[in-house]
Amino acid sequence: MKKLLLMSAAALLMSTGAFAQTTTIAPTTGAGHATVQIEPQYRTRIHSYITEHKIRPVQTREKIVVGATVPSEVELEVVPADWGPSLTRYRYVYSGERVMLVDPGTRTVVQEID
Repeated sequence: MKKLLLMSAAALLMSTGAFAQTTTIAPTTGAGHATVQIEPQYRTRIHSYITEHKIRPVQTREKIVVGATVPSEVELEVVPADWGPSLTRYRYVYSGERVMLVDPGTRTVVQEID
């Protein structure tokens, strides 16, 4: 019985590792925005891009957070292709030392990239 339990736990851990390496966009309930999971190597590319291109953060009255609508006066930037193929459908805003992915159709923030 112990052996079966240990094998099940090991299989579960291995399967969660596989999920962590994929970029997925899954609908959520409630707020109506998507959850975007980004592979670690793409997170590194994103942070490198912001640093290398000396992207200046936008200033807004309200803090830009996941689920909020980005004000119309804030320009949404095109997501570079090397950030990952599934992210190019989004735009981004760099605000408060954070990169925020935005759905361009609704201007809703769908993910904060930490």
